Amino acid sequence: MPEVIFSGTEGRLEGRYHHSRQAGAPIALTLHPRPIYRGTMNNRIVCALFQAFQRRGFSVLRFNFRGVGRSQGRFDSGQGELSDAASALDWMQSINPNASKCWIGGYSFGAWIGMQLMMRRPEISGFLSIAPPADTLDFSFLAPCPSSGLILHGDRDELVPSAAVVKLVNKLNHQKGITIDYREVSGADHLFSGHMAELSAAVEDYLDKALAEPS
Repeated sequence: MPEVIFSGTEGRLEGRYHHSRQAGAPIALTLHPRPIYRGTMNNRIVCALFQAFQRRGFSVLRFNFRGVGRSQGRFDSGQGELSDAASALDWMQSINPNASKCWIGGYSFGAWIGMQLMMRRPEISGFLSIAPPADTLDFSFLAPCPSSGLILHGDRDELVPSAAVVKLVNKLNHQKGITIDYREVSGADHLFSGHMAELSAAVEDYLDKALAEPS
């Protein structure tokens, strides 16, 4: 997968990028978990999201937040990482000016950052949020939520109680024009250990259905 380096507000950011051969292909950005827990762009769930978009003809980017791998800067507890995500999207749009759609995908901390980015960038038309940390991080900014999407959670997640995620889903589903497809993977913990096949199947099933719907 081609390595790319692009500019962020604190210096260079390191990524891996797949460019679609289709004219006007949609674009997608995938975001990794909290760096202080060894989250990187090579996380297997982030890679699964990346590959799901790639298989559907997207130009897609995953990258390391500031201070991770070869990306410059220091962990900033969210604000700086949101700036990194915005820089990544800017970079993708600069080389895909005619992209037909724009999606965001994130896992854990990356899901929180992705949904914040979606609030700031109206061109984002869909999202995949895997194990969002709805008990420890504030998702109240989703008022209103600008897009429908998938929220996927393991029912044995030892870090994020299912009740907190269900509460978030219910709040979003009560908003006008928004449909959240909530799916639980039976037996899966926060890392989806032993359940990657079920995670990938759920993601790909959702994308197939969502992308088949009229814009």
